[in-house]
Amino acid sequence: MADDGQGPRAQFARRLNALRLQRRLQVGGLQQRTGLGRTTISQALSGSKVPSAATLIALAEALGTDAEPLLALREQARPSHTRHGAAGDGGRPRRQGFQSRYLEYVAAHHALLTVVGLDLSRPEQACWPLDAAYLSLELSEQHEELQREFRSPAVTCRAERALAGHRRVLLKGLAGSGKTTLLQWLAVATARGSLPPELMQYHGHIPFVLPLRTLRRQGRLPQPHEFFTAVDAPVAHAQPAGWADVTLLAGRGLILVDGVDEVPQEHRQEARKWLTRLVAAYPDAAFVVTTRPSAVPDGWLANLGFAELAVRPMGVTDTGRFVGRWFSAARTSATSDNERSALEGLETSLLNALRTQRDLAQLSTTPLLCALICALHRDRRGHLPHSRMELYEAALSMLMVRRDRERSIGEPEGIQLSEHQALHLLQHLAYWLVRNQQAEMSCATALTLVTALLPAMPALTDQGGGEEVLSHLIAPSGLLRQPTADAVDFVHRTFQDYLGARAAIDAADLPLLVNHAHDSQWEDVIHMAVAHARPSERAALLNNLVDRGDHEAEHSARLHLLAAASLPYAAEVAPDARRRVTDRVAALMPPRTVQEADTLSALGTGVLDLLPSTAEALHDDEIIAVTRTALSVGGDQAYAHLKRFVRSFGTTAPTGELVQGWSNFDTADYARDILAPVRERLYVTVRTRGHLEALPLLAPLKRVRFEIAATQHEITEHLSAACTEALGLMDGPVLDNLAFVRSLTALRDLELGLSTPADGLRDLAGLPLRHLGLLDVPDGFSYTTLRDITQLKELFLYSVLPWRTLKELPAPPDLAALYLGNRAEAAITGISRWGLLEDVLVLHALDRVEWAELAELPQLTNLQISEGDFTVAPTMTGITHLGLAISRSDARFDLVADRFPNLEQLRVTVLSDVSCDLSPIQSLDGVQLALFNADRLHATRLDEFNPEHITLYPRLRPTQPHTTPRDAR
Repeated sequence: MADDGQGPRAQFARRLNALRLQRRLQVGGLQQRTGLGRTTISQALSGSKVPSAATLIALAEALGTDAEPLLALREQARPSHTRHGAAGDGGRPRRQGFQSRYLEYVAAHHALLTVVGLDLSRPEQACWPLDAAYLSLELSEQHEELQREFRSPAVTCRAERALAGHRRVLLKGLAGSGKTTLLQWLAVATARGSLPPELMQYHGHIPFVLPLRTLRRQGRLPQPHEFFTAVDAPVAHAQPAGWADVTLLAGRGLILVDGVDEVPQEHRQEARKWLTRLVAAYPDAAFVVTTRPSAVPDGWLANLGFAELAVRPMGVTDTGRFVGRWFSAARTSATSDNERSALEGLETSLLNALRTQRDLAQLSTTPLLCALICALHRDRRGHLPHSRMELYEAALSMLMVRRDRERSIGEPEGIQLSEHQALHLLQHLAYWLVRNQQAEMSCATALTLVTALLPAMPALTDQGGGEEVLSHLIAPSGLLRQPTADAVDFVHRTFQDYLGARAAIDAADLPLLVNHAHDSQWEDVIHMAVAHARPSERAALLNNLVDRGDHEAEHSARLHLLAAASLPYAAEVAPDARRRVTDRVAALMPPRTVQEADTLSALGTGVLDLLPSTAEALHDDEIIAVTRTALSVGGDQAYAHLKRFVRSFGTTAPTGELVQGWSNFDTADYARDILAPVRERLYVTVRTRGHLEALPLLAPLKRVRFEIAATQHEITEHLSAACTEALGLMDGPVLDNLAFVRSLTALRDLELGLSTPADGLRDLAGLPLRHLGLLDVPDGFSYTTLRDITQLKELFLYSVLPWRTLKELPAPPDLAALYLGNRAEAAITGISRWGLLEDVLVLHALDRVEWAELAELPQLTNLQISEGDFTVAPTMTGITHLGLAISRSDARFDLVADRFPNLEQLRVTVLSDVSCDLSPIQSLDGVQLALFNADRLHATRLDEFNPEHITLYPRLRPTQPHTTPRDAR
């Protein structure tokens, strides 16, 4: 639509810009506040493109204004043929052909998001349009051991940015964290052709949405031509023969597989084989697969080229945005001005409560829990529970009979259920799903179960048969739903686990619970069973978990930690049972891994008494894990523990975890009490306004990274020309230039991200920088003047490069170290130009030509690679330190000694469960072997190594036999 500068689109753009100027925000500031891409925001502000409703709502929130008037302006600005297009098709006129019809179906079918408790009086209408509902959460890269060993930074960014460039992704997140919503948004945006610029790798693709909970119920997992039939898509009968195969083979398919965790543990390997076959058959197709973290090990799909991303808990900013959207949606269904006004007051009071009540804030870290809190706050006029179990119990009550009774809702099926009767029926349905390790059942099975219960419930038998009762359970409860014509499931897995655990306790099925306790699919069921159990049953259940852990070495740590993590769910625990559990946990003290720390923190303040109070005798991995445990527990007792603990840090103790936990406590106090004692060794990361305001307490700053919408003045006022040695400018507003960096005479280490101007390197010419990191720099970034930073010794590239090889990389000639991170996928052809390189990191497989170029580097001593193919590698006598990341069992360690005859240290990071023989390494006299993620390795003959020449991470505990990480002999 042409716009002469006076039309609706121009008026709309001017209104946005006026609001932006009032708030004194640059485009970069809007990026930081909204999580949107720079191009998306620029197009909206310039009027060159009318933004989507989701983009506009995010902008309105960032600009502090009501979205409704802007949405009305947007509607006027949209082209007339778009406004009058078919509903749910994103404004695209209908097109003919199966592909067009299918895309329209995807866009319409997935265009609404069910939100628990949004409209209590009309649960069937408790939906948001996906445009308004989608909240871009933060994702982080996985492989923390790999990041530490390969010096790759841990990158956290909004979902769109995190997914950028990845064709295959395994997305991990806790229950209710938004994984399914993200897949739903990807499907709709792809079908509508409305993907943000960051996700252009999926542009023009055809989304296939495959919920594993549905697929598993039908037996074997489907082949591509069966995808639509397997998910009961109405368009299945119209699919032309061979259409799915042709689409996927052409690389135009986006396969979205949801819920690996909802597949029984014994069938997950089958699911993995199914994915392996799909990847082999369609190597150019794109894949996004979701799971709970505990369901599969790290690197589960690493050998298939899947990057692992994790959904991070919602922080204060995301929680505030979610609450605002929830109440905004609730107000649209309000029937009076008084109700809307009341909702505004409730929104304000809830936001205040989330800021001031720590226990409530800890409950609101996922979209599901946050939605429940919003609904309960509305329903109870501000009275909220203080524990997770109380929250679930209150939500169940709210969503069932009490709601209907209080609102005098009629019973269309002629059925009246008490809360007790409804729970009784729902428990049996949930328990069938739990026992059979399913996430949904057929309608016939649900009817059979309900009908079998009715003879014992005469009050219901008089009202109707099984079909009427089941229909009543599905229609008004908000808990049970019918996702397809022949399937029944719970609105969220959490409710299934809660009710299934309650049924298991009622049935005295403690042995069943204990026998399945090693399976991650039963983890939440066990927690909640401990909560539901009577005191004697609770003690028996905990004791049996301990006993099984004592007798099964393979599952020992998992079972003991599961028992310990269940303690906070219980109102009371018999002293003897509690003592047995804590004794087993004490044997795992101090924690040595991030995973152990996260599990232990679930114990609450009780675990603080078991943690060491001093760091003096601890290894680095233990210091990190103890710090993380206390930070995750939170509260005054944890704060006191941290104050004591940090004062015992030696001069080399790791401090990174302390900075990560800054947002968990009062900002200024934490800076003064926790960070200041170790300020000399901190790399301070500024993520909030509170962090920024507390920086004077840490002055003078030696190393600081800004990940916040701060102005250039706000940045420079905290920097010292004589003291600032390292600086990171990451995700704040785009700076006008980097000239201010020239005044920092002590600066030697600089990292640049999205806040960097496209031509920012020109301001660095001639500076005595030793290390430069380019991490996810903006589109159009110019590398031309990189050659003018002549004293540069280390260059780290973690951005998508504009070249296919390194031949055009204009780096200065005296580089000593070059690191190519996950996103820098250029071939290393041309690397031999830097003849002084001593240290090279490459995270992609090397071909014969690239190996030959590395062999030409006369100074190269430290090489770090991923999945090295040593069959095409030449002999490299200069390499003394070699780092490998492996995810396959066919790594040729028998060739290492031949290719690297002067090797002194080999560092192996295990990315997935693999089996291999490392004994050939011993032919290298005195070589030091370090194994990261050693518990993932099925190795043989490790016991032949001299203990002084091998180091395992995580390290073996004294109670474990010193043979291998698993079963080597």
